[in-house]
Amino acid sequence: MHDLTRRSLLQGGTALAAAGMLTGPALFDFAKAWAQTAPWKAEPGAKLTVMRWKRFVPAEDDAFNAMVAAFKAATGTEMNVFSESFEDVQPKASVAANTGSGLDLAWGLHTLPQLFPTKVLKMNDVADYLGNKYGGWTDAAAKTCKLGNDWLGIPVATNGGYMTYRKSATDKAGFKEFPKDFPGFLEMCKALKANNTPAGFALGHASGDANGWLHWLLWGHNAWTVDKDDKVIINSPETMKALEYAKALSETFIPGVASWNDSSNNKAFLAGELYCTLNGISIYVAAKTDPTKKELAEDTYHALHPIGPIGKPTELQLAFPILAFNFTKYPNAAKAFVAFMLEKEQYDKWLDGAQGYLTQTLNAYESAPVWTADPKNAVFAQASKRTLPASGIGTPGEKAATAIADFIVVDMFANYCTGAKDGKAAMVEAERQLKRIYR
Repeated sequence: MHDLTRRSLLQGGTALAAAGMLTGPALFDFAKAWAQTAPWKAEPGAKLTVMRWKRFVPAEDDAFNAMVAAFKAATGTEMNVFSESFEDVQPKASVAANTGSGLDLAWGLHTLPQLFPTKVLKMNDVADYLGNKYGGWTDAAAKTCKLGNDWLGIPVATNGGYMTYRKSATDKAGFKEFPKDFPGFLEMCKALKANNTPAGFALGHASGDANGWLHWLLWGHNAWTVDKDDKVIINSPETMKALEYAKALSETFIPGVASWNDSSNNKAFLAGELYCTLNGISIYVAAKTDPTKKELAEDTYHALHPIGPIGKPTELQLAFPILAFNFTKYPNAAKAFVAFMLEKEQYDKWLDGAQGYLTQTLNAYESAPVWTADPKNAVFAQASKRTLPASGIGTPGEKAATAIADFIVVDMFANYCTGAKDGKAAMVEAERQLKRIYR
């Protein structure tokens, strides 16, 4: 756990300034002025414990820590921040929700606030303040956090997961352009395997990567967990076609994907063992910032998801919403902190620090400098607008959030692709689990 102080902010100023951050005295002065006019005044003696997902881009983490330190210095709020892996965020938030202690705020994944609709502090005033000031929210981002007319949290950012590939390998495989449809994508992956330059996509409990690419395949075949009325429809001919396609694809993969978590493909790609995967921009950023991987960085490119038989994009991008629990002793400080996170004076610079790993959820930030700083960043700017909500065509809410958190779709595909179950049995098991949730 880190206790972030003004001193730590100022000490970190040199590194952040090199990355283009608003930092040191400038960030502190902005935070102080903001705190004097903000709609929410931190309670005297306020102390906030914040859990966030563990960073993949160090400069983003530096920018976040600087922002937290500035908020503390400007408002007098004690800030204790700690990070957890993607896989551990939801379980630890659940413990806090069930015990009513341990956390004030949780910055997590997918539709995390929907898991605890009766335990969160409503954020309607924060959402209205930011939305009115910064051009409104993207559709899926709003759906991620809303229950009826209530905002259960604030969608801070989206992590766009797009095709990350070695252009030399795809060129050698005979694909000068990245495939735009499912048949072409499968043929490319077969050719990559034949050249000993394989693709690989997580089939383990990778909260971001596995959920992302497997929902894309499912939805791309016009197959869904539930329909628009939340009736379970996973057991369908369309789902079977998605399973068959995924199995054919998985036969081209690098060994070991069934046990991958969200960092596994990063490591394999950077080690030169993997040549195509679905990931945020973190692989490219890591290669760019490592002098020993200059050639790898130059060879790394990004592409949109190929389109399935449904004929339109069916992306599931990784939402990063933040929630405050309603048992916090300092609700005004919590709301002030969340609002401060998305103010332009530091949010633009935070996006720069993330180098494309985070994508805006407020429309005003579409023109952020990060998207034109490097042509390879541009595709990630589209994530918040191209994604569907985690519920697909169903109703966003606690049930859809539970289905994601329980890896029901991931396990269905993994069971079939690994041979643990035949297609019918895999669908029936997923159907049973979904009906338990949607009863």
